[in-house]
Amino acid sequence: MKYFLCKLIAPRPTFAMDMTEQEKALMQRHGVYWKGLLDKGTAVAFGPVLDPKGSWGLGLVQVPSEEEARALTAVDPLIQARAGFSWEIIPMLTLVF
Repeated sequence: MKYFLCKLIAPRPTFAMDMTEQEKALMQRHGVYWKGLLDKGTAVAFGPVLDPKGSWGLGLVQVPSEEEARALTAVDPLIQARAGFSWEIIPMLTLVF
């Protein structure tokens, strides 16, 4: 298995502080999706990062290939909703926990 850092880019840098009610509901669906991946052991960890340059989401996944990491993020409710989010998939050399 390989590890990947999945970086979720929000539609705007201030998203974590000013999301609409509709966006909050979408984020809840996103959280349920990632909790399911965590429960299956596919995700190792996930959560928001309050970067001063703009918040972003972090997902650490353990999958056989980058293609699988991309497939997991492609079916995230945030992406399916076409709400302006995107994912960066970054391979990790190793993950110690």
